[in-house]
Amino acid sequence: MSPRAETGHLSESVARVALALDEFLTNDHGDAMMRHEAWSTALSGPLPESGVGASAVLDELEQVVIPNGTRFNEPGFWGWITAGPSTVPTVASFAASVAAPQRYTLTSFNRLEELSLEWLAQLCSLAPHMKGVYSSGGSVANLVALGAARQWGFEQVGVDPSADGVGREVALYSSSEAHHTILRSAGVLGLGRHNVRQIQTDDHQRIDVAALQVALTKDVAQGILPIAVVATAGTTNTGAVDPLREVGELCRERGVWFHVDGAYGLPGILDDRVRHLYDGLELADSVIVDPHKWLGAPVGIAATFVRDRAILHRAFTQEPAAYLEGSLSDPEHVRVSVDSMGIPYADFGVELSAPSRGAVVWSLLRELGRSGVRERIVHDNDLARHVAERAREAERLEVLAEPTLSICCVRYRCDGGIDLDDLNATLYRRLVQETSYLPSSTIVNGHFGLRPCFINGRTDLEHVDGFCDTVIRLGDDLVARYPR
Repeated sequence: MSPRAETGHLSESVARVALALDEFLTNDHGDAMMRHEAWSTALSGPLPESGVGASAVLDELEQVVIPNGTRFNEPGFWGWITAGPSTVPTVASFAASVAAPQRYTLTSFNRLEELSLEWLAQLCSLAPHMKGVYSSGGSVANLVALGAARQWGFEQVGVDPSADGVGREVALYSSSEAHHTILRSAGVLGLGRHNVRQIQTDDHQRIDVAALQVALTKDVAQGILPIAVVATAGTTNTGAVDPLREVGELCRERGVWFHVDGAYGLPGILDDRVRHLYDGLELADSVIVDPHKWLGAPVGIAATFVRDRAILHRAFTQEPAAYLEGSLSDPEHVRVSVDSMGIPYADFGVELSAPSRGAVVWSLLRELGRSGVRERIVHDNDLARHVAERAREAERLEVLAEPTLSICCVRYRCDGGIDLDDLNATLYRRLVQETSYLPSSTIVNGHFGLRPCFINGRTDLEHVDGFCDTVIRLGDDLVARYPR
């Protein structure tokens, strides 16, 4: 028997795993954490001296690994802004991993990398000049965008930070509701986490533009270089959309890079009921969106768009590299300059080796089209609005943050001097341990609450009603036992 890993018979092997995955998706397996001891023991042990062979490994995948996976695909899983992927992009991801494990060279997959970025930009109503690059997720996508902002900001004062380093005090600006990866990006880029100004928000969890203006004015007066302002189009906590036009116009006035983090919420622009909230998006210097969030792609796909990829090239190119100012603005020039390698995405971000993510995004957009994606976005937003309606109708539910997109933060409420934060924290623990509903918890305006985020393609109205009924039932039970 050859010691090499098996590389043939894909159809038979994939069929076995596919059947196990179908079974996993259609049956309730419960929480794997409750069976931790059994599957952990089965999967433990030292490195085998002799391999067990392909068939035995597939057996273990079918019988032990897959049945104890995460609960992302269950209709009541609303805790993370990540859902189980739909079928077509999952298959496309598999196809890319076999037929084009790297995104480079002039192949059909390299073409889909650029085409899907163009389609994604069109889907989200980005300006035609916005060009993109894929990465593994919102963390890296924000890092790439802010790396471009750092490059551009320092170039305005005659410094090339990617070549010469950061040599002066700087500041980034975001709301206190912005994703914490903004802080990490500042740390990794050498800008400093402590130099991120976390601006207060208004009553709707949106950045306070007046406070932002004050912070910018104060820093400039002290000789501090503003690198970028980050606005969020769909915060992870409540789904709030910052006032993009006000922030964008302020950035234009002050000559500061304007970045929009739309990792979760950018596709919300497809819902005509909230489209007006995205007014000013065209002012952005950079924008990110994660297809593995609301669009149903497998995890590991985010896109960063910038107004000129030449800036990304200056920020992330590997030395040595011949470069002419502006020559990368037109992808056609890129194809000529790099001959058979296709567009040099490796010089636009932090990844050299990277899978062909474009084929995955292309497949889901090709399958659904703009109208199909819009239908999904509207459906999910409707579910959040339904929770709010149920809460307004029910005496024992309270909306903590009115839904903007597909998030609705609520809590159980009652009279009688009971600590509602403590009560809802206990209710949450029972909810995730005893039921099929898995929202996350959160704090809104100082109050502990439940935060379902509806991006799960298997969730329907009946699941949302079941959630509301269950919260009331558990809350009533806890109140009856609560010490007075």
